[in-house]
Amino acid sequence: MPLPSLPLKDGSTIPFIGFGTGTAWYKEDPNEPFNRDLVELLKAAIKHGFRHIDGADAYGTEEEIGVAIKESGVPRDQLFVTTKVFEGYKDVPAAIKASLEKLQLEFVPHYSPYIMKKPKELQSTWLAMEKVKQSGLAKSIGVASHQRPRLETILEIATIIPAINQLEFHPYLQRAHNYLPWMGEKGIEVASFNGLTPIRSGAPGPLDEPLARIAKSHGVSENAVLLKWQIGQNVVPITTTSKAERLDEYFKAVDLNLTREEVEEITQIGLTHHFRAWAPNRFDPDDRS
Repeated sequence: MPLPSLPLKDGSTIPFIGFGTGTAWYKEDPNEPFNRDLVELLKAAIKHGFRHIDGADAYGTEEEIGVAIKESGVPRDQLFVTTKVFEGYKDVPAAIKASLEKLQLEFVPHYSPYIMKKPKELQSTWLAMEKVKQSGLAKSIGVASHQRPRLETILEIATIIPAINQLEFHPYLQRAHNYLPWMGEKGIEVASFNGLTPIRSGAPGPLDEPLARIAKSHGVSENAVLLKWQIGQNVVPITTTSKAERLDEYFKAVDLNLTREEVEEITQIGLTHHFRAWAPNRFDPDDRS
């Protein structure tokens, strides 16, 4: 069964639920050996129906993605591949060419920069991203882990609006100050990472019992419940695993129908507890933005 997709304002569509190659597969040293296990799991994910694969130059996994796509036998135009620039943001044209060579692709459906610290770096990098899109090397461009002040800095000079902002999002980090609605008004969609935090690094927490109860009532895993909670808000979850058996659990989120009361319970209980999984030391303890 094909996964549903979210239309982007630039005319592209992005499949809900992406298979991520960071976190469980991240290489601390980019010179680590080629990971055949990742290739096999990516092929299993593609065979299972995943059509959205998420990578980055900093993950060290672009070569494995390229091999898996080639060996999968699925036409490349049926796959939505995201990669992100971090290591090479000062020379974006060279960075994307290096990524495309590893991915064995002529272009990527989506390309994003990670955060830069200085406004001038943000703006110059974004203008370079626009040239990448105009050259055809990326069909869609967006950003990753950008707070509102950084997006505002980009929007000051942008002639192409970022299509997506990929950031940590889950019931314990719902992004304060109406950040998601504000992005929606600007035409920026949201993809999430660490969306399973309440049952991973964020556990134990106040959602332990509600998630277990809701999952049991629907005959699915808590993974599926959390993924559906995000999809219901038009957020595209990027998740990953090192276990092939979890692929089916993730897919069950597509057909899962949470009641309005269940969604509201997860949302409201989540708001009572704050937990940031990614880079918590970069933020004040109660910074929910």
